[in-house]
Amino acid sequence: MSIFERVSDLVRANINDLIDKAENPEKMVKQIIIDMEEQLRKATQGLGTAMGSLNQVKNQLANAEAQSEQWENKAKACLTQGNEELAKKALENKVKQDKMVVQYKEMCDSMQHQVDDIKSQVDQLKQKLEEARSKQAMLVARSQMADAKSQMAKTLGNMDSKSAFAKMDKMEQKIAQKEAQADAFSEVSGVQESEGDPFEQMDKENSINTELERLKKEMNNN
Repeated sequence: MSIFERVSDLVRANINDLIDKAENPEKMVKQIIIDMEEQLRKATQGLGTAMGSLNQVKNQLANAEAQSEQWENKAKACLTQGNEELAKKALENKVKQDKMVVQYKEMCDSMQHQVDDIKSQVDQLKQKLEEARSKQAMLVARSQMADAKSQMAKTLGNMDSKSAFAKMDKMEQKIAQKEAQADAFSEVSGVQESEGDPFEQMDKENSINTELERLKKEMNNN
């Protein structure tokens, strides 16, 4: 395992630990996206720098190739004029430029591979960032739902059902007692009102007198 892989594992482990300990996962998710955006910005900036360096080397390669061609043309001109010594000097400069061409080509190939790798990483970061953004709303909703469920569980856990039912029974007994007292007060109040009502008292006496006369007649007949 390379040093970069170990560092990457440590970073992921630290992030997972922070997520587990985070009191507000919603803010944590938002911060993760901000961090990913910053990573993408730096990676894009690095890609731009690498591409700039590659273009610079390509320009140097093109210049070396042009110089090599020019020295070859000069050597041909010297030979045409019969000046072989000067033609050799021109070819000496051409050989130097040819060596530079080989070096620049090797550099271009190496840097092109590096640029391709960086571009691939940037594309992966873009894809991961888009996935994170699309998941953000879902993760926030899940976090809120988990908070609601936890709160409900705590509420139900703090409630003693036996105690609650006992309190309800006690309250029902108190209400029944109050109802009985109210009925008793109503009955007493009714009696007092009856005794104070002259018409009701007259009806009562008439009923008693009627029963008394009926009883006398029955006794006399016997």
